[in-house]
Amino acid sequence: MTVSSLKNAVQNGTLHADYTARCGVNAADADSQDARVLSAIDAFADRYGAERDVMLLSVGGRSELSGNHTDHNHGRVIAASISLDVLAVAAKRDDGVMSVASAGYPVDTVEAAAIDAPDAAKFFKSSAIIAGMARAFRDAGYEIGGFDAATTSNVLKGSGLSSSAAFEVMIGNILNYLYNDGKVSNVEIAKMAQYAENMYFGKPCGLMDQTACAVGGCVTIDFADPKTPVIEKLPLDLAKAGYALCITDTGGNHADLNDDYASVPAEMKAVAALLGKTVLREVTREDVIANAARIRENCGDRAFLRAMHFLSENTRVGAQADALRTGDIDAFFSGVLASGASSYRYLQNVYTTKNVAEQGLSVALCMTELFITETCGSKGAWRVHGGGFAGTVQAYVPVEYAKQYVSFMENVFGEGAVYVLNVRPEGAIRLA
Repeated sequence: MTVSSLKNAVQNGTLHADYTARCGVNAADADSQDARVLSAIDAFADRYGAERDVMLLSVGGRSELSGNHTDHNHGRVIAASISLDVLAVAAKRDDGVMSVASAGYPVDTVEAAAIDAPDAAKFFKSSAIIAGMARAFRDAGYEIGGFDAATTSNVLKGSGLSSSAAFEVMIGNILNYLYNDGKVSNVEIAKMAQYAENMYFGKPCGLMDQTACAVGGCVTIDFADPKTPVIEKLPLDLAKAGYALCITDTGGNHADLNDDYASVPAEMKAVAALLGKTVLREVTREDVIANAARIRENCGDRAFLRAMHFLSENTRVGAQADALRTGDIDAFFSGVLASGASSYRYLQNVYTTKNVAEQGLSVALCMTELFITETCGSKGAWRVHGGGFAGTVQAYVPVEYAKQYVSFMENVFGEGAVYVLNVRPEGAIRLA
């Protein structure tokens, strides 16, 4: 539709049903979502012209529910797409140039030739993601072409909610609907997003974030064969169970953490290599215990502990998935607490050793434990969220205490630090 007709549709409330049914947005927040869409429409019209035929697209962020740092060693995870999203207004252009104007950031302009090969000088730049996604689409035999897009996001960067993965998937979503009639599966788009991040953006990562953002809902993913991950939707109705999913952004400094993140898969794979395997999914707990002395001598104590975390966490994910299938929320929460404890003690991704004076995640975990045990009668659960080292913690709080929890945590971390989220039913989609 044209820019003006899309704007009219939004102003008439036409998209409210989509917001709630497909994006997980509360009905009370539909007007706020309208305002975000209208800002993207106006940004597109101002930069690219008001007479264009456009599409409106949405991709949610994600919350990791279990399986902390397991995907990169071919493990299992549980994750959910969330009600915070990246919105894009996009239109074709015929010169092969891809231009993305993201609210609050400089415009990224990628020439057609830039997709041919990764450029190390552009590592960690969003333009590299755009080029990498176009290359992945082309290599897979799909159509690509130029486009203009204006995006806005409330998936906070560095929040552990996967703003980068949502952006990657959004570029794939744009190419999918502008040039391929939406026929590319969201699982394929997730794999392409991982390729773009690994090869063009220069950051090693697993496939969990991209898959959760692209597929939507609550899912368990088994990466035993990363080329064909097994994805299963799981029932998770937190509101029906009487709980709110709360994410606290501790505001930690993410600068210079790439080495910390990279050390986790590297140390896990070093243990696997010592035992004659490629990844820890191919190793048993008994193998690691029997070779503990050799692992400590050759890989270090932390690598041994991280291997033990992986093996326990991978088993735990299976048990938690079973709990969700049967509707046993208490058993699921027991796994959440065990996952958090293992991440803190064995995976050791709650703070960086480069700056032990800054331990925002430790403080948030401490305060959440205090609140849930003393105010909620120990009903609920909490854990470190996402990659760790800085960023966010996750808590399941009884609905009747959610507002009190928000106030309690924001007294420590500042106003606006806590997000009360819904699980988003659908992943990468076209709206309107």
